[in-house]
Order: sequence, then structure tokens, then C-alpha cells
Amino acid sequence: MTDRGWNDDSDYRDAVQRAERATRLGWAAIAGVAGTLGCALIVMAGACAVAVIGCLYVVMTLDC
Repeated sequence: MTDRGWNDDSDYRDAVQRAERATRLGWAAIAGVAGTLGCALIVMAGACAVAVIGCLYVVMTLDC
């Protein structure tokens, strides 16, 4: 028989801890990417708004 008892579940606990760490890392990566994309979307919307306002300014100042 082996040295460990029949109810030794230390391998199971180690596997669960590794899985929990991987899950936390995965969610952190997802949150980081989502946050970065959100910031990029806000910057892009601001740039488009500035471009539209600039175009409207140019059209309004034309002497036709």
C-alpha cells in the first residue's frame, strides 16, 4: 500500500488552487482588454465628434 492514506486529497486541492489562480488571471485579462477597448472607443467617439464639429465649422464659414 502507499504511504498516503485513502482520504488524502492534497492533489485535488492543489489542482483546485491552480484552477482558481488560472481563472482569476483569465478574468483579469478579460477585464483589462475590455477596459482598454472601452477607453479606445471613448477616444474614437471624441475624435469623430471633433471632426464633425470641425466640418460643420468649415461649412458654416464658407461664403456661398
